[in-house]
Amino acid sequence: MMKGKRSSEQSQMGAIMDMKESLGPAAVFPLGESNDAYAAYFSGRSHLAPLAEVGGVSASNVTFELGCRNNWHVHHGGGQILLVTGGRGYYQEWGRPARELAPGDAVSIPPETKHWHGAAPDSWFSHVAISVPAEGAWNEWLEPVGDEEYGALS
Repeated sequence: MMKGKRSSEQSQMGAIMDMKESLGPAAVFPLGESNDAYAAYFSGRSHLAPLAEVGGVSASNVTFELGCRNNWHVHHGGGQILLVTGGRGYYQEWGRPARELAPGDAVSIPPETKHWHGAAPDSWFSHVAISVPAEGAWNEWLEPVGDEEYGALS
């Protein structure tokens, strides 16, 4: 039994080391808790760490494990700003090619724009997501990003 516990701990430590290596030194915000509340809208595992909220503006650190991405979605009424802090990932608007993202990149997502974002297949990915408030704003979660479409990204 002790051997099994040690193996599990070693596996967990390896995953943490892979995460830190993948995200790099720019990832200064906490990993957060498993993003179970939104798991139905993600392919893979993500983590959420709320950072601040005032006057309807909220900022959260979102961390995507290797290959994790969210479904296509639309922010109705208000938009979203992404500030990339670690790893390598992608952002794509419907009908446009995907854009590779790296630490220091910023993405301004206007309201009513169908899009997705997430990690590259071989990297963890982290960004601060800032919601742009608007009266009656809401998010519409749509279909997953297809494996074939996602797999074609390099």
